[in-house]
Amino acid sequence: MRQTLTSPRGMVTAPHHLATSAAASVLRDGGNAIEAMVAAASTIAVVYPHMNSIGGDGFWIISEPGQEPVAIDACGRAAGLASIDWYREQGVAGTVIPGRGSLAANTVAGAISGWQEALIHSTRMGGKLPVSRLLQDAVYYAKNGAPVTQSQVNFTTKFLPELGTQPGFAKQFLNDDTYGHQVPLVNTLRTYAALGNTLQALSDKGLDDFYRGDVAASNAAQLEELGSPLRLADFYAHRAQSVKPLSVKVTGATLYNMTPPTQGLASLMILAIFDKLRIRHNIKAADGFEYLHAIVEATKQAFKVRNRHVADPATMTANGVSPEQFLTDVFIDQCVANVDMKRALPWPEKTIHGDTIWMGTADSSGRMVSYIQSVYWEFGSGVVLSDTGVGWQNRGSSFLLDPSSHIALAPHKKPFHTLNPAHARFDDGRTMVYGNMGGDGQPQSQSAVFSRYAMFGQTLQAAVSAPRWLLGKTWGQESTTLKFENRTDAKALQALRDAGHDVEVLEDYSDTMGHAGAIVRQPDGLYLGAADPRSDGVVAGF
Repeated sequence: MRQTLTSPRGMVTAPHHLATSAAASVLRDGGNAIEAMVAAASTIAVVYPHMNSIGGDGFWIISEPGQEPVAIDACGRAAGLASIDWYREQGVAGTVIPGRGSLAANTVAGAISGWQEALIHSTRMGGKLPVSRLLQDAVYYAKNGAPVTQSQVNFTTKFLPELGTQPGFAKQFLNDDTYGHQVPLVNTLRTYAALGNTLQALSDKGLDDFYRGDVAASNAAQLEELGSPLRLADFYAHRAQSVKPLSVKVTGATLYNMTPPTQGLASLMILAIFDKLRIRHNIKAADGFEYLHAIVEATKQAFKVRNRHVADPATMTANGVSPEQFLTDVFIDQCVANVDMKRALPWPEKTIHGDTIWMGTADSSGRMVSYIQSVYWEFGSGVVLSDTGVGWQNRGSSFLLDPSSHIALAPHKKPFHTLNPAHARFDDGRTMVYGNMGGDGQPQSQSAVFSRYAMFGQTLQAAVSAPRWLLGKTWGQESTTLKFENRTDAKALQALRDAGHDVEVLEDYSDTMGHAGAIVRQPDGLYLGAADPRSDGVVAGF
């Protein structure tokens, strides 16, 4: 897609076209942006299973005209049994929790609780569609067949050696023939019967059944049987929370993002630091050495804070740290002063691996939703619960078995999260939701999309499609280089090398850069939408 699409009544963007279609149909049936997002979130959990699952977590920012934005934290906490001593008893040495298998499945899946919390806000706004309508498409695709995408084939193949032996994985995601387990072919239909039955049960009994009903009991029993520390009591205790999002002012707009334990703080810091560098050094275009160097160096300053401080909010408070302290003009100015516009700061710092989807919805009343849902790594822990068809996240593998660390594992603690949905309110009356998937790449692609659109005047679709970069590793990458797509200007790349950046060039429209998207509402009510050509997604409007 090359053109920014427009519509007057509502809009949806998602990295899979069937999720977009599911949400758009809800809008057409009179649903609001929140109801549309629940439809998209449930559908994409079926049709893009390598990227996310109902066994993962989710975070929302909900915007309503005339009201302050509301964020929803649907992060699952560590199991009550999940302690450093418990892992030692299981024979885990060192400080790293296994990234795959039942020992990685150590946090409650919070995504569906986020849908519950969001629908409370929807009801306040007059939303009336039943859950059965919102999950309608997800149930259909699970029971009758979802098309296998090239992306699913690629990532299944790439990680099959570590996923193929995990409980339930082969039955759910591989074909069984005379030659053994095989990766399904692209553009074939694949059914997920057990998952379909689970979604049908949630449709019939209500979403709370996932935490305090038959679905919860089944999930908890099977997780315990497989060796996970999760128990039914952990499900009963779980609730999502509505919170006030973090915010920062940049030229012409106020930016909003998610609170810890997510890296939303880093996303805001990057743009705040870059905005000051842009003005100070008179950067006039969203390409070339100055732009790329400044925004990469801003990223390093933000990541230094993220890597040292962002954790469970309770841990941060106990350590005397507030995320807001890093968004003050004084601190941002210190970060700006630390940037050398001629030389690269030596890197890397600790990096984050991730696997996620971001989606946006908007309705005819001007309500907008920025939403992100994840199982952390591709296919999460790799564990699929055969009775319910739920693939479980491995978000808890981001904890460390090191009691001195700010991300040390402890019972009922929230894990560090790469997820961060973004929202902007412009001084001229425009509103914007935007986001991206991909670990370290999430805040970097957000900064690319927002800066190119809002600061340099590119069209929304051009800002999403333009060549992107990634400092660090994601999508299973082991290198910590500064990666660029091949379309990036060759002179700029050489100048970056000369300044000390460890530049690596990837193919055009690389999955490594994640899948971005954005929706903007103009003051006259017209919506603009963009979807990422790197994904299987589209924009739908009406």
